[in-house]
Amino acid sequence: MASVGKRKRVSNVTNTQTSNNGARSYSGIKTDPRAVGDGKMAGFVEGSILCITMQNFLTYDHSIVHPGPNLNMIVGANGTGKSSIVCAICLGLAGKTAILGRGDKVGLYVKRGCNKGSVEIELYKAGANLVINREIHVENNQSVWMLNGRHSSQKAVEEEVKALQIQVSNLCQFLPQEKVGEFAKITKIELLEATEKSVGPPEMYEFHCELKTFRTKERELENVCKEKASALEKFKQRNERNKHDVERYYEKKRHLDMIKMLEKKKPWVEYETARKELEGVKKERENAKKQLKTVRESQAPTLKKIQHIDSQLRPIENQMKDKTARIREASQKCKQKRDHLDSKHREIEDIKQAFSLKQTEEADRQKRISNTRRMIDDLRAELANLGDISDVTPRIDVVNTEQRRIQEEKAKMEGEKADLRREKDNLNGECRLLKNRLRSLDDMMKIKEEKLRVRSRDTYAAVQWLRQNKHLFSGNVYEPMMLVISVRNPNHAKYVENHIPFNDLRAFVFQKREDMEKFMTEVRDSQNLRVNSVFAPVESCATRPPSRPIESLKRFGFFAYLRELFDAPEEVMSYLCNQYKVHDVPVGTDQTKAMIKTVIDEPYLKVLYTAEEKYSLKKSFYSGKTSTSNSAVRPSQYLTMAVDAEDKRQLEEQISTAEKSMQAIDAQMIATQESAAKLDRRDNELRAQKKALSELKGKKRQLEQKISTKQDSLRQMEQGGIDLQKAEEETKAQISAVNSQKVAIVAEFMAHMKLRATLSMEKVYMALETVGMTAEKTKLETDCRDGSAELRVLEQACAMLEQRKARLLEKCKGLLRRAREICNMDPGESVVPPDLHTAFSQLPDTLDEIDAMLNEERSRAECFTGLSENVVDEYNRREQEIKNLEKELDDKSNALDTYRQNISEAKERWLNPLKQLVEQINDKFSDFFRSMQCAGEVDLHSENEEEYDKYGIRIRVKFRSSTQLHELTAHHQSGGERSVSTMLYLMALQELNRCPFRVVDEINQGMDPVNERRVFDIVVRTACKETTSQYFFITPKLLQNLQYADEMTVLCVHNGPHMLPPHKWDEKAFTRRRMVK
Repeated sequence: MASVGKRKRVSNVTNTQTSNNGARSYSGIKTDPRAVGDGKMAGFVEGSILCITMQNFLTYDHSIVHPGPNLNMIVGANGTGKSSIVCAICLGLAGKTAILGRGDKVGLYVKRGCNKGSVEIELYKAGANLVINREIHVENNQSVWMLNGRHSSQKAVEEEVKALQIQVSNLCQFLPQEKVGEFAKITKIELLEATEKSVGPPEMYEFHCELKTFRTKERELENVCKEKASALEKFKQRNERNKHDVERYYEKKRHLDMIKMLEKKKPWVEYETARKELEGVKKERENAKKQLKTVRESQAPTLKKIQHIDSQLRPIENQMKDKTARIREASQKCKQKRDHLDSKHREIEDIKQAFSLKQTEEADRQKRISNTRRMIDDLRAELANLGDISDVTPRIDVVNTEQRRIQEEKAKMEGEKADLRREKDNLNGECRLLKNRLRSLDDMMKIKEEKLRVRSRDTYAAVQWLRQNKHLFSGNVYEPMMLVISVRNPNHAKYVENHIPFNDLRAFVFQKREDMEKFMTEVRDSQNLRVNSVFAPVESCATRPPSRPIESLKRFGFFAYLRELFDAPEEVMSYLCNQYKVHDVPVGTDQTKAMIKTVIDEPYLKVLYTAEEKYSLKKSFYSGKTSTSNSAVRPSQYLTMAVDAEDKRQLEEQISTAEKSMQAIDAQMIATQESAAKLDRRDNELRAQKKALSELKGKKRQLEQKISTKQDSLRQMEQGGIDLQKAEEETKAQISAVNSQKVAIVAEFMAHMKLRATLSMEKVYMALETVGMTAEKTKLETDCRDGSAELRVLEQACAMLEQRKARLLEKCKGLLRRAREICNMDPGESVVPPDLHTAFSQLPDTLDEIDAMLNEERSRAECFTGLSENVVDEYNRREQEIKNLEKELDDKSNALDTYRQNISEAKERWLNPLKQLVEQINDKFSDFFRSMQCAGEVDLHSENEEEYDKYGIRIRVKFRSSTQLHELTAHHQSGGERSVSTMLYLMALQELNRCPFRVVDEINQGMDPVNERRVFDIVVRTACKETTSQYFFITPKLLQNLQYADEMTVLCVHNGPHMLPPHKWDEKAFTRRRMVK
């Protein structure tokens, strides 16, 4: 190390400044970096600052700074312009004014009294350096940019700066004075992002952003999948409820189709039956005609004799008929005259009766007029008593409307009750299944508990106490490990039991230490029970990766690590990973046993299992040799019965949910029934109200109609009076005229009686003449009577057969026409279509069988009542929706799997390098704190491994041996402790840094001298290594007798009205004076 007076680099900065009183003072240090070899700058990395030129910028009129490639100490009194150099670096590299925490407008950084100012920065770049010039105008607060002497845009400058890995907005690279206190305030997440950008590979931050984007989309897809799956399940449940109705609908449709087909075939069978019957009748008719012809030929002679007698009798009979007709005519005329005479008698009686009726009618009319007038008076009185009643029709309409609404509500409630009953039945069945499954798990758990009770009664008693008092604990508390560990394969239980001692298998596991102390105080101290308890590590180790992947060990017969053979709660698994390294203990087979000599030579293996043995490997610290011990694997006693606690918990939750749902359904059904009862009561009230209104309306109308009718009747009766005296005179005149007519009728009657007697005697003589001929005819007819009977029978038979034939022919035509109409055939078609013929062939061929089958099908179809085609349409529509949802769910699930694969790949690319980077930072950070007799560590913190936007870097420090490590925050540590922590974290990044330079402004303010000296030593030692980048350390003061390095560049800022002018500054004299001191 070089002393203060030993000069390893000459630095000069020139500045001209006008003071407030008009005097001019000058100060400066000039740096002359040397080019070596082929012109490359010695020690400078890509993007390092070679030169800073400031013109009318803050406190400077004109100043040029030449920093060195390693540590640059910028020293000067307060107000001389040290931070102005920091501002020039930030603004000259396209940084925002918000980074500096001073003025928010860039024009405020121009020296007061000037219209414009400029900053020019030269950056080292292989091939050709990059010169950035920014000219700031106060008037419009705008900047003019130039790159290598050419006009450019701010965006182009930002891209060039970004290409050189310069990040002035990153506090891990650029920490101005006003932002020093904010470093401890930034969150762990922000610190991780800043560290990634500062020291991570270029793609690390991109991978992190990609992971966060993937995770966001993954959550969105998971939510979409859950929604789709939920909707799909609901649709399936609804269709499952309607499936039975749909099946019944199609079953009924099949019966109806069969009925239609039977009804189509029945006319054809009837037609065929009638046609066959017609053919039989035709044959019978022909046979009867032949027999009739034979009988007629045998009776011909006798019939001729009978015909001759008939020819003789016919004239006589005609004469007798004529006599008979004349006698009948005379008798008829006598009868007519007698009837005429009787009618005249009756006419006289009628005339008398009519007069009597008129008398009676007139008396009755007078009586009815009196009664009608009395009834009209009574009806008017009743109508007056009824009073003035307004029209009740609107009230009846209101009642009808409310009744319709009640009926609709009742129908809706009936549908809801049916849905609730079906849902309750489904939940009841599901609950029974879940309880059966839980009962089987409880039986397995009871076996394990019994084994625990036999082996450790105290532990069993403590388990019973814990189950009743879990509410006393704030964190997770787990029963003994042997009860919560579930071995996936019972054959592997022996490895777990051999690796974990029984004292830990019967130990309770606590998430929080205070819960464990409370438990032990109660159980061990108060109840005197001998139990074991442990608490899980604060940072979960459950997912800690093994030292090497299992795939690299499979060639030795290893198939899994011990952690992969069983399931356990996270805290239990974390304890076992931390205490017994179950994540790093491989389990092998007989192949492993055969290769054991090769296996024990593998690094990182400390404990391993073959099929039947356990091997422990220890490496001597002194000789480096490995010693091996092995023991037989004991059979499992406690973990063979595997009970998945998570499955049991889920079953209990599902049972509780189902029971609550059934209770809710019962409550809904009761509420629905009560609502229905209220509706019934209201409906009855409305019916009574409607009836009363209707009766009231009808009664008034009836009274008015009765009065009107009675008044009309009264008017008619009063107009219809009879004159009895006139009627009596007319009656006497009519009787006298009728008696005169009776005398003439009696004379005509006597003449007709004489004529009838003469004709009767002539007829008697003719009758005696026909008796002889009739006797002969009778004898002949008796001879052929037998043949005539047979002939009549045959004639009747032929006539009947002819009639039957005609009826059957019409019947066949009608049946054929009906069969064609039913089958939709043309009138000329007589052959059944092929499709119907095929269907008819599978049906019965007789009418009896068809009728029986029709009755059976109709009876079955009538059994299916209450079915609607809308249910089938809704079922089919929902089936299509289910198919669409299933396809959408498959697509989303595939997309989700793709995102998870992308996440897994991106996580692998990001997390492992990040862990290595944080480990390197932690090593440096811990070493720095250790060198200061303090403690500090840096770790990667995440509450959830899958929440990539929650990852962060946690800094924990301890400055006193009596305290614990505490996270670095803005409130817990003092200002000096925060400064030390910040500085050492930045130093830990220095050697890993891929950025070309780092700036830290006055971070040592507030440190005590001891810590400041220690920090300064670390800064010098770290920043002056050849592998590190450029470093700017700004401070207003330095302690005496500090250790310096040859690679340092010290820039002393002498700027201000009371400073020594530059031309009077003698560096050599100053150095000599310092050497003498």
